[in-house]
Amino acid sequence: MKLNPLASALSAAFPDDAPPPVLLGYQQRWVADDSPLKVAEKSRRIGLTWAEAADNVLIASEEGGSNVFYISATQDMALEYIEACAMWARAYDLAAGEVEEGIFLDDGDKEIKTYRIDFPKSGKRIVALSSRPANLRGKQGVIVIDEAAFAPDLPGLIKAAMAMLMWGDKVRIISTHNGEDNVFNELINEIRAGKRKGSVHRIAFGDAVADGLFRRVCMRKSRPWSQEAEDAWVADVRDFYGDDAAEELDVVPAKGGGVYLPLALVEARMTPVGSDQPIIRQRWPDEFGLLPEPVRAAEVDAWLQEVVAPELAKLDKNRRHGFGQDFARVGDLSVVAVLEEGTDLVERSRLVIEIGNCPFAQQRQIVKFIGERLPRFYSAAMDATGNGADLAEFAADTFGHSRVEQVKLSDAFYLANMPRFKAALEDATLDNLPRDDQCRDDLRAIKKIDGVPKLGRAKTQAADGKKVQRHGDFGIALFLAHYAMKRDVAPIDYTPAPSSAARWDGAGNDDIDADALAGAAGAW
Repeated sequence: MKLNPLASALSAAFPDDAPPPVLLGYQQRWVADDSPLKVAEKSRRIGLTWAEAADNVLIASEEGGSNVFYISATQDMALEYIEACAMWARAYDLAAGEVEEGIFLDDGDKEIKTYRIDFPKSGKRIVALSSRPANLRGKQGVIVIDEAAFAPDLPGLIKAAMAMLMWGDKVRIISTHNGEDNVFNELINEIRAGKRKGSVHRIAFGDAVADGLFRRVCMRKSRPWSQEAEDAWVADVRDFYGDDAAEELDVVPAKGGGVYLPLALVEARMTPVGSDQPIIRQRWPDEFGLLPEPVRAAEVDAWLQEVVAPELAKLDKNRRHGFGQDFARVGDLSVVAVLEEGTDLVERSRLVIEIGNCPFAQQRQIVKFIGERLPRFYSAAMDATGNGADLAEFAADTFGHSRVEQVKLSDAFYLANMPRFKAALEDATLDNLPRDDQCRDDLRAIKKIDGVPKLGRAKTQAADGKKVQRHGDFGIALFLAHYAMKRDVAPIDYTPAPSSAARWDGAGNDDIDADALAGAAGAW
C-alpha cells in the first residue's frame, strides 16, 4: 500500500505504529495545569500559543464555560491566535460563528481592532485584542496575556487581570524573557518565592526538542526525521540567535540592570597613560545669564578664541571630522565630542568640550564656532530631545539639514544604534578616548534597562566634586558622534573668495587674474 506524503512523514518522524499525539509533551502539561494563575517562560516559536488556543476553545464552547480575552503585543499575533482558535473549533466539530472584526475602545478613546468568535451553544466568546487595553475592568472571563514581557504596561495589566480570579476565572501569562529586571521576570520570581500563588512552566528550546519539536517540524514539512538532521537544525537555530540565544532560546533573562559597557572595554580604548587629549571644561556662574546678551557674546567669544580655537587648529586638516552633542542648560552638562576618521578608517576622539550653565544664545554661538572651524566637517548628530531641539535646529539651519541630524533620543533609537556603538569599541574601530575618570564613568552609566541599552533617569556622578550632577553626558555625546560619522552624507566643499586685502595692491590695482576669472565664468 502506497502511503501519502503526510502519512510517510508521520511514519518516519514517529516510528511507533500509534499516531502521534496532537499536542507535544510540554503543550500537554501546560493545558493540563488548571491553576487559577499560571505563567510560562518559554523559548521562541515552540507553539505554546497554539496549544493555549486549543484549551481556550473548549473553555468558551462548553456549557457553563467562560469568555476568553486574549491580549497580544501586535495585531498579527492576535490574528494568528484567532485563526488557531477557528481551526480548533472546526477540529472539535463545534458550532461556532465566523471570525468577526470589531473595535474595542481602550479607556474610551483609543480604537483597537479586535477579532471575535462566538459560540452560540454556550453563549460565550473569544475576543483577541491587537494591543494592550487599559480597561479590562468590567470584563469577566479567562485572560490570556501573550508575550507579556513586551507589554507597554504589564503591571497595570496584571492588576486588572487578577480581579478575574475572584469570580473563579483564570489568568494565563505567556512570554519569552525581556531582561532580568522586567516585570514578567519579577512575577515569576514572586511565584517561585511563594510571595504570590500560581504555577510556573519553564520551557526551554532544548526541552521542546526533547519532546519532539523537530519531529513535528518534519511532519509538517513532509520530511524524514533523523538524528543528524535534528542536530543540524538545532545548531542552525542557535547560530541564528547568536549572543541572544541564552534569553531567546534557553529562558535565561538577560541582566537588565547591568552596565552595558564593561570597565575593561572602556579603559582599553582610552589614550595611553601619559598621553594628552584635551578636555575643555567651562562652567559659568548664575550671574552670567543676567548680563546683556552682547556682553555675554563678547565674553564667550574671547573664551572661544583663547581656549577653544587653538585646540581646533591642532586637528588634522586632511582628515574628516564630525561631532555629537548631548544638550543641557542648567543642571547637567552640554558636551561636544569631536571624532576624526583616520586613514585606517578608525574613528578617534580628538577633542571634548564640556560647558555648564550656558545660556541658549551662547550655546548656539559655541556650536557655530566649532562647526565653522572643524576640518573637513562631515556630519553631526545632536540631542534634539526637549530643549535641545532649539540648538539642534539652529545647527541644521546653519550647516545644512543633511549634514546635521536632529536626534530624538528614544528606546527605538538606542536599540537600533547602541549595539553598533558597543561593537565599534569592541573591535577598536572607535578608539583614543580621553583617559579621564568622569568620561569613563559617563560611559559606564549606560545600562541595559528592560532590554534596551540606554541612559537611565538617575544622575550618575558629581562633576568635579561640585553640586552640579553629571548624567552620562560624555557617553551620549560620544555615542551620537559615532552615529554621525557612520551616516551616509554627501561631502560638501567650497573655495572661499579672496579677502579685500588680498585682492588690491598698494596702488589700488585688482590683483585677480582677469583671464582666470573669465575662464571660471565660462565654466559656469
